[in-house]
Amino acid sequence: MFQTRASGRKIFEYGGRIMNCRTCGGTMEERVTDLPLKLGESSIVILKGLPVFQCPHCNEYVMSDTVMARVEKILSCVDRTAELEIIRYAA
Repeated sequence: MFQTRASGRKIFEYGGRIMNCRTCGGTMEERVTDLPLKLGESSIVILKGLPVFQCPHCNEYVMSDTVMARVEKILSCVDRTAELEIIRYAA
């Protein structure tokens, strides 16, 4: 699922093929990032330390199925009346 470049960065591989960015064609790399998500008209959640595969050129990102399932579980427990909530991602 991963290849490691000489730089030490892991690149995303799916089905034996390196995954390229859908937006610009760059090679997706494994990264940890903070991601803001808007849940309603006035509710924003920031997930800190989220593992994603991200394009180093345009910053497009993709989450694995496992991470996305965990994000959905986290978001289902969020207080949607709060304007801003910051949550550290934990697998």
